Amino acid sequence: MSSDFLLELRSEEIPARMQAGARAELEKLFRREMDAAGVEIGEITVWSTPRRLALIARSLPETTEAVSEELKGPPVGAPDQALDGFCRKAGVEKGDLEIREVKGRETYFAVKNIPGRATKDLLAEAIPVIVRDFSWPKSMRWGAASISTESLRWVRPLSGIVALLGDEVVECVVHGVTSGSVTLGHRFHHSGDITIGNADDYAMKLRAGHVIVDHEERQDLIRSGAAKVASEAGLKLVEDEGLVVENAGLTEWPVPLLGRFEEDFLEVPPETIQLTARVNQKYFVCEDAKGELANAFMCTANIEAEDGGARVVDGNRKVLAARLSDARFFWDVDRKKTLAEHAKGLERITFHEKLGTVADRVERVAKLAEWLATEGIVPNCDPKLARQAAELCKADLVTEMVGEFPELQGLMGGYYARAEGLPDAVADAIRDHYKPVGQGDDVPTAPVTVALSLADKLDTLSGFFVIGEKPSGSKDPFALRRAELAIIRLITKNNLRSSWEDLHAWASEGHYASALIARLKRYGEKLLGFEGYRYPDRPDQDESLGIGPEDIHNWSFEAEKINRGISDAQQPLSEFLIDRLKVQQREAGVRHDLIDAIFALGGEDDLVRLLARVKALQSFMETEDGANLLAGYKRAANILKKEDWHGAEGEIAKTGEEDPLALVDDPDMKAVIDAKMSERHAKELSYTPEPAEKALMDALDTSEPAASQAIAAEDFGAAMAALASLRGPIDRFFEEVTVNADEENKRAHRLDLLAAFRAAVHKVADFSRIEG
Repeated sequence: MSSDFLLELRSEEIPARMQAGARAELEKLFRREMDAAGVEIGEITVWSTPRRLALIARSLPETTEAVSEELKGPPVGAPDQALDGFCRKAGVEKGDLEIREVKGRETYFAVKNIPGRATKDLLAEAIPVIVRDFSWPKSMRWGAASISTESLRWVRPLSGIVALLGDEVVECVVHGVTSGSVTLGHRFHHSGDITIGNADDYAMKLRAGHVIVDHEERQDLIRSGAAKVASEAGLKLVEDEGLVVENAGLTEWPVPLLGRFEEDFLEVPPETIQLTARVNQKYFVCEDAKGELANAFMCTANIEAEDGGARVVDGNRKVLAARLSDARFFWDVDRKKTLAEHAKGLERITFHEKLGTVADRVERVAKLAEWLATEGIVPNCDPKLARQAAELCKADLVTEMVGEFPELQGLMGGYYARAEGLPDAVADAIRDHYKPVGQGDDVPTAPVTVALSLADKLDTLSGFFVIGEKPSGSKDPFALRRAELAIIRLITKNNLRSSWEDLHAWASEGHYASALIARLKRYGEKLLGFEGYRYPDRPDQDESLGIGPEDIHNWSFEAEKINRGISDAQQPLSEFLIDRLKVQQREAGVRHDLIDAIFALGGEDDLVRLLARVKALQSFMETEDGANLLAGYKRAANILKKEDWHGAEGEIAKTGEEDPLALVDDPDMKAVIDAKMSERHAKELSYTPEPAEKALMDALDTSEPAASQAIAAEDFGAAMAALASLRGPIDRFFEEVTVNADEENKRAHRLDLLAAFRAAVHKVADFSRIEG
């Protein structure tokens, strides 16, 4: 026999934002208690309303099964203290112990036969434990008992408990509240008690008391009901799933009602109206047939009013009107000053104690954005517009509107710029320069916006690395991982061709200049007019600045100290970018070892080019040619490693480079390497090579130049095709040719041939980094 169990914990209003977590917590604690008691549970349903949490567990057995537990103890002959401790732990007497042989040694065992218990009794013990162990984001004590720290904590005062197993009450007492079968209905629509018979009639009887206990059903009613009411008025509801969930958590009997506000308020930016309605009042907004914001709002009442909700709507309209009046006041006041005038207030805001004020940061971003445009890194971008947008991009932080609604930063700056008559490109850049914020956010493509967004994020990233504030583990207080991912997305989306090391270095030098200027101010008023970045090791600038020998000495000392911090940041910045790139590409389905294979070549710090190479390499490795060539490469590499043979690469090693291939692409070294290779070939042809050997030689002579030319032309598909042409010859070589021949000249030539094969492959990717 089995029965269904119902538990309702009734209290004063539970905040809507806590209800989802509370449902999960209730199920978790219930399962914990039942698992500990060995009770098998069927389906569990958990509901919530503002005034109650409810759990229904199906098919609970009437009693638990009897179980026998065995505990292994110390061996016979162990000290009495050990035996006494074991008995206390097992809860048995010495005389109850059994002796068994374990691996030829007699050992004590404690056997406990635990009889089955009534599930009802287990639940009576479990309910108080569940309530006491319940975790809330915020909780309180109440009543006379609250003076004790041992008293119950709950989100709001606990007022009732319904506990039924089948149709029987599970009796328990929690903080003076006795369980029973009686609950309450809607606060306004139902007076008196509601007696629950069992779990099956719980939802039905509450519905008769104007309570829809299923939170998902209330969400559906709000979602469909609000859309229907809006449609009947010729409007379209602006969907907001977060508001649906929140309103369902605020009501037990939701009734969507449409209201109107004065059209004059539509002069305020629509996002401001929507945010005011949403955040302050939990209202939906509507659009007209043109898709523009309408002077309408949708509130969710918790009652069915006799007048159709007219009084409720009127009351909500008045409250919303007051809020919108505030928003219009902020809008009007903010526009009395230009963004440039607002921007002066940024001098009073500290961005970071080691990075200066927000005004300092804006100046760095402006220089960087202008540089990105001037150098053509962001194509078709007007440097003047990029700088203008950067100088004004943070000005809205000191406006009244953003002070009230921080979520609108950037967006309001764009509106103020447009209202001021600034160019659309500048207004759009100010509006969108925080983008992309998250993985699903749009990536800007307008040139001025791209320059500003990239400069803003580069400054943030470089600045915090310069001062040593790097992310560690799960800690990333300045969202630097997100900033780097945004930089990667901006570069790849807009096909920006530049070295990432140059980008980071230039951004870091902006911090060099800011820090240097700040520290040099103490050397005299003559430096206060110093603008831009001056290197202390350029004597041609000394006279123009009126700086004497002592100033130069101090300047150089300060510059060296600051520049050391810049240099120390560069390597971690590159490693950080590589790490973030691997994360992003892994999520896009790209193997991390293929990224390593391209990175390992060195000299590839153009993200667009790098990812194009990785994509081509991944496509190649998914083919049969790629897999077989990798096998051939690894076989060749293993032979060369075993023989400690570097071939022509050994000549490179004489340059002093730790990596024998470090200079393989150096134009100055190419002639040397080619000469060495020709010299070797001239000496090596003292015998007639075998057909398979000659075929590999010919293939290398053809494929290596073809791959190099393809890479230079950024035709990476063709480079992979050149590699593919080596697959057959290398397979045949290993099948037909003995590498370690008895003749020294043959052995040397064939090892050189394998080294040449490895070098040819390394032109495209370092296959030693590829898994498989």
